Amino acid sequence: MIFFDKMKGGRKNSSKVNLSEIVWSWAGAFCGILSIAWLSHIFKDTDLVFIVGSFGASAVLIYGAVKSPLAQPRNLLGGHIISAAIGVATYKLSGNYLWFAAPFSVATAIAAMHATKTLHPPGGATALIAVIGSQKIHALGFYYVLMPIGVGAFIMLLIALLTNNLCKSRKYPEFWF
Repeated sequence: MIFFDKMKGGRKNSSKVNLSEIVWSWAGAFCGILSIAWLSHIFKDTDLVFIVGSFGASAVLIYGAVKSPLAQPRNLLGGHIISAAIGVATYKLSGNYLWFAAPFSVATAIAAMHATKTLHPPGGATALIAVIGSQKIHALGFYYVLMPIGVGAFIMLLIALLTNNLCKSRKYPEFWF
């Protein structure tokens, strides 16, 4: 019974977000994703990829939950880069066995992010995308770690530093390291 009692939850969600927070979160997310989407558009006739799905989840954290430890620069950059490297290595070693490579890459990325104090939930998706992504992603090999992941996360960080600090009631980051 104790097992099921834990699932009931203990309190109600009482967090309210004011309109200013909503507007600044929207503006940051729009500008951050626009920046990397624009790069993807500019280089659409090349093999370069600048945008991946996990950046959408990062946008929620770094523009919408700016005080969260999971949204801080160390976590954003480290979590994505470490997870990307793990995802690429996993695909190279066992990509023919997606049933194994997919869960292994995500689980290993989580363990590595914990060990390096860079836990960033979208990192799990970054590792998974390296394994199950398109042929264009697979063709990048370890270049995937640098671009789109490293460059994209860095651009989103720059936009987060700008937009989150334009508002008087916001401060970003809470910490760097």
